[in-house]
Amino acid sequence: MPIAQALLNQDATRCCATVTGGVLDPEQAEQIAHVFKALGDPTRVRLLSLIAASEGGEACICDLTAPVGLSQPTVSHHMGKLVEAGLAVREQRGKWAYYRVVPAALESSAKALLPAENSDLRPS
Repeated sequence: MPIAQALLNQDATRCCATVTGGVLDPEQAEQIAHVFKALGDPTRVRLLSLIAASEGGEACICDLTAPVGLSQPTVSHHMGKLVEAGLAVREQRGKWAYYRVVPAALESSAKALLPAENSDLRPS
């Protein structure tokens, strides 16, 4: 199961844990770090942005190479890391892969960084 999906599937007491809301257990810390490691590369952040801005909210791998100036295998590698982290989903159509951003995974990741005492700042 992708890491971000695991974050989304946790029970109510664990899903709302933040890095400032108390001591995270090792599994929670690993899950959160994995997602942010995937987002730690500017090309991956740009790829998510390109996909989200694409018509219909999806993009073919063939349309992602030119905007980032990288070869198809390199873009596929980056997209694989984003899919593994649960931030994007992949659908194979013939010889091409199409990707979509997972908005709930991004929201869950953002919530993990919000201070616990500022729960009124949390997106609903």
